[in-house]
Amino acid sequence: MATEEKDPKTGTAGGTMRADGNPDDSRGSLFRSNLPRPTMADVARLSGFSAMTVSRALKDGASVSATTRERILGVIEEIGYVPDLTAGGLSSKRSGFITALVPTINNSNFSDTACGLTDALSERGLQLLLGYTDYSSGREEELISAMLRRRPEGMILTGGFHTERARRLLESAAIPIIETWDLPEAPVDQVVGFSNADASRAMVHHLVERGYRNIGFIGGSSNRDTRGADRRAGYEAAMSELGLGEGHIITFGTPPISMEQGGQAIAQMIEQWPEVDAVICVSDLSAFGVIMECHRRGWSVPGRVAVAGFGDFEVSRCCWPSITTVTVNSYDIGKQAGELLLSTIDRIRAGEEVAPATVKIDFKVVSREST
Repeated sequence: MATEEKDPKTGTAGGTMRADGNPDDSRGSLFRSNLPRPTMADVARLSGFSAMTVSRALKDGASVSATTRERILGVIEEIGYVPDLTAGGLSSKRSGFITALVPTINNSNFSDTACGLTDALSERGLQLLLGYTDYSSGREEELISAMLRRRPEGMILTGGFHTERARRLLESAAIPIIETWDLPEAPVDQVVGFSNADASRAMVHHLVERGYRNIGFIGGSSNRDTRGADRRAGYEAAMSELGLGEGHIITFGTPPISMEQGGQAIAQMIEQWPEVDAVICVSDLSAFGVIMECHRRGWSVPGRVAVAGFGDFEVSRCCWPSITTVTVNSYDIGKQAGELLLSTIDRIRAGEEVAPATVKIDFKVVSREST
């Protein structure tokens, strides 16, 4: 039997909002949780096999032919169907938990976000299931698939970049999806975040206002940390806008770049471009490493080189000299995401249409002794 294409489902554009709740811009797609989740019946219909055959193919590939299983898996991949491991185990459609994926559990920003999310969810008795992606989009895809099999009532993601398969799974999940710590150009559904590029651009402007011109940037050696890549893009854009050339960039270490790697990077930076008088680091941890290496080499901070970070970690406040940084309310990102998620769930249960929303979180440059 020939497979048939599903008719596309479209909706009206929905408004977005800022952190203060006021309207912002609009987006053109209807919130995905209003759409029906692909079922085993859909897989059976589109593949041309019975639901029993589909079930056998999923449970024990040896019980069906390789051709049959390949066809069924192809349909599953195409429509984003995820088998329900809770089927028959719940009398209601409510699992009682939310899942959140973070890049690392060692970063205080993401732990604060998880705390804010937990506090918001605790008001309803919902539990949080946390997944750790290690800055890997492939790992995120695996976790999304695994989590969706347990039918969470919503999912919180860090960042707006996902593999094609992960995005298909998310768009077919029929639950609220909220991307955080970013402002993706094409969100899956809801967003609570800020522009990392704009934050980095603001830091360049701050340094220029303080008289620095030969400003370098230290980041990871790959784009696994997409928010770090956005910060680099913001640095490059600001340098160009201000007529300061292409800048000086050192990529060192696999994200997240460590304190030790920050120290190694500044040594390489100064050796390659001795004229550098200020450096922006992708995070406060690498900025701390930079300052420690400067102390070891007898380079005055900020006399020889000014140093700026990102994240406003505790180490940036306790370091000597204290580190100029970009601060974002990490806890508030989690709290706002949790509240938006609960509001969305309530509206869906009430039968209301839910249009996409974006909650923009403020950031600011905090000037300290290092600049």
